[in-house]
Amino acid sequence: MKTKKQIVESYYENLWNKQDKTYIDKLFDDNIVFRGSLGIETRGKEGFIEYFDMITTAIPNLYHGIEVLIVEDNQVAVRAVYNGTHKGKLFDFEATNNRIKYNGASFFKIENEKIVEIWVLGDLNVLYKQLGK
Repeated sequence: MKTKKQIVESYYENLWNKQDKTYIDKLFDDNIVFRGSLGIETRGKEGFIEYFDMITTAIPNLYHGIEVLIVEDNQVAVRAVYNGTHKGKLFDFEATNNRIKYNGASFFKIENEKIVEIWVLGDLNVLYKQLGK
């Protein structure tokens, strides 16, 4: 049995940092709800996969670093730092080849050892400045 901390650590390390999409089935409830700070909301695994592919195409070496992780009941809160190189189109931003680094916070709801909800709040002001806006 995995702890909620281990589930969230695997989300960052295996899904995002290693870009291993097999972890979507391992970690997510079929009806996962994802709300991203970039104005994205997805429902279900397929919607999340589209978001994941868009982000990893735009920033192929995106790394998620956990700075703080707090677990309470079925909730997990994470303060994270994101960094990588902007190599592809991200929304209205053409590739800049800029190194980006910005902070964010994510909130997870976990039930029956599966992530059922993620809400990400990133520092878009800092990100947009690094993308040239």
